[in-house]
Amino acid sequence: MSPGTTSAGLRLAFGMLSVIPVRVERVDRPVAGRAMACAPLVGLVLGGLAAGVLALAERAGTGALTAAALAVGTLALLTRGLHLDGLADTADGLGSAKPAPDALRIMKASDIGPFGVLSLLFLVLLETGALVRLQHDGPGPAAAALVLAAVTGRVALSIACGPGVPSARPEGLGAMVAGTVGRGVLVVWSLVLLGAAGLYGVLQGPIEALRAFGAAAAGLAACALLLRHTTRRFGGITGDVLGAVVEVCGCVVLVVVSTG
Repeated sequence: MSPGTTSAGLRLAFGMLSVIPVRVERVDRPVAGRAMACAPLVGLVLGGLAAGVLALAERAGTGALTAAALAVGTLALLTRGLHLDGLADTADGLGSAKPAPDALRIMKASDIGPFGVLSLLFLVLLETGALVRLQHDGPGPAAAALVLAAVTGRVALSIACGPGVPSARPEGLGAMVAGTVGRGVLVVWSLVLLGAAGLYGVLQGPIEALRAFGAAAAGLAACALLLRHTTRRFGGITGDVLGAVVEVCGCVVLVVVSTG
């Protein structure tokens, strides 16, 4: 992969997955694949910004609940609600119990159904509650958990675009990125997550390192289960499925880190 493709992919990753203004000059399958491979870097930046909002709110004396809600809202704003929209559409498609072509049409519609609404409410409540729990020990653990969840969710996105994962449609984002991320990239990001869990342990203690590692593993396991179910149900991935993978994985990470 040429350096130009890598640079274009990094710009496309930020342009596609965040509100950060970047100039995107090239959009094709090789660049889109590199963008999916760079997605965890976007998660690191967005998670860091949300963690900063949480720490500032806590320092300002807003209280744990308000600080957690502001952090969750910040992540939604920084992504234009893209992944949340994907989660809602995927929930509507799965909840419809219709054949794959009909379910895909439901997911492509602009409106949101009851399954989508419930999935969004449930996820936001879980994430906010987990962050409130983590703030009992101060803003540090909650901020670190936010970054871990944001990065792990984007590693899950890279995995969802890995070898052997088909696209549900012949067009769209799913068709452009399905199968574009190589195994070597996935191994690298797995090692990065392991290192992040170790760093968390240096800051919080060895037990918390194990908890962080377990949370990342649980998030990726949830991603694998969702990916397996949606590919069987729809015949492959779509842009909505990718958004759902990011949100479900990140939510599981926060819940596991906050448990115990």
